[in-house]
Amino acid sequence: MKKLLSMMLVLVMTVSLFAGCKSEAPAKEENKTSAKDNKAEEKNKEQSKEQNEESKANESENKAAGELEGEITFWHSFTQGPRLEVIQKAADKFMTENPKVKINIETFSWNDFYAKWTTGLASGNVPDMSTGLPGQVIEMIHSDALIPLNDLVDEIGRDKFPDAALGEGRVNGNEYSIPLYSHSQVMWIRKDLLEKEGIEIPKTWDEFYDAAVKLTKDGVYGCSFPSGTNDFQATNFLNFYVKSVGESLLTDDLKANLTSDIAIEGIEFWLKVYENCSPKDSINYNVLDQATLYYQGKTAFDFNSGFQINGVKANSPDLLQYVDAYPIPTKKGYEQKKGITTANTPMVVWKNSKYPEVCKAFMKTLYEKETYINFLHSVPVGMLPSIKGIAEEEGYKSNPIVQQFQHAEKVIGEAVPEGTAIGYEHGPSVQAGILLNQHIIEKMFQDIITNGTDVKVAAKKAEDELNAIMESVQ
Repeated sequence: MKKLLSMMLVLVMTVSLFAGCKSEAPAKEENKTSAKDNKAEEKNKEQSKEQNEESKANESENKAAGELEGEITFWHSFTQGPRLEVIQKAADKFMTENPKVKINIETFSWNDFYAKWTTGLASGNVPDMSTGLPGQVIEMIHSDALIPLNDLVDEIGRDKFPDAALGEGRVNGNEYSIPLYSHSQVMWIRKDLLEKEGIEIPKTWDEFYDAAVKLTKDGVYGCSFPSGTNDFQATNFLNFYVKSVGESLLTDDLKANLTSDIAIEGIEFWLKVYENCSPKDSINYNVLDQATLYYQGKTAFDFNSGFQINGVKANSPDLLQYVDAYPIPTKKGYEQKKGITTANTPMVVWKNSKYPEVCKAFMKTLYEKETYINFLHSVPVGMLPSIKGIAEEEGYKSNPIVQQFQHAEKVIGEAVPEGTAIGYEHGPSVQAGILLNQHIIEKMFQDIITNGTDVKVAAKKAEDELNAIMESVQ
């Protein structure tokens, strides 16, 4: 169809060209043009020629000066008001400085975004630029949907970015994503509840479980265990347990690992938490449902990033003084792991974009000091800088929440370089994306809880299902 339209367009242009040439052919006149008229005509032609040359010169000058032009669409998942507002303000500023540019911004939740781009890829209904999760980005790369951003990384300063963060979007030496901010999953506690019961900060999973059971009373749950199938929270929680002992949910040859002794132990551990310290509705919880319980003071423990602070502040400001973060427990506890799950949230430019240079130029402005700090402060401590030097800036450190939660920021900051995206222990892979995005582990937990399926039987079924998908992709 496109080819047919192109051929028709060429035909129309050719006919127009011939028509134009014909209309410019001199017509026979009965009376000769006067010498005066000839001179006037020549003068007009000369002026027209000079104007054309001047126009071409201006066009060349604009191109040389890097004038940007084009309309782009930016999909992002910064659905919270403050983050959305900072991004929109940055876009408005960019459009004012580049009047021939128009930026259309659309927001989607992380899960809606995944469905949106995977279904839209075949039809070309994808944006010019977007955010993404590392596990989604690797699928985009292997779908040949993105362009490399090596030049943008070098313009901003390659040495400013942690190599681990850049590496999450690196394939064959090309950087297909650029990290905008970083955070890491840690254990969140309610200091007042622990102090009231004389409970020390748990360092082992057994200590954590015992504390969670003891704190499950008076309308408070020890810890909610989420396994809603429209999110990947059960995968996230199982990853905490498995990785805390140095294993992975993927084997070295990139196959699903749900039936190892540690994986089975982890599944049984979280089922025990669900049974004895969690609301039963959490079988259908997504990340927001899970976090909201902590925001409202209804759970004593949770596992999340620094976004917890902003959530508590908005929902239960009187509890903010009792909120703090600590490293995730381990099986033995005597050697505390500093980091398990790290997210370096990136931006990408889509191959379908007609104006990739506009996308990259706009992205670059988001790292300008004032804009970048304002963006990070829209969720203070929730988003840590992905470029070096910002955390030492007085403008960054002066934020009241950053000052109040220095301990939590330190714990998260130490966890970031030690952790990886789920399944990225072996480097970026499509298999890691499948592990995260297919929600098969969530369905496994629901099958065990709802149908009473044996743990090892359900784990083997889920493992086989994941491996079948992974093999089909290979």
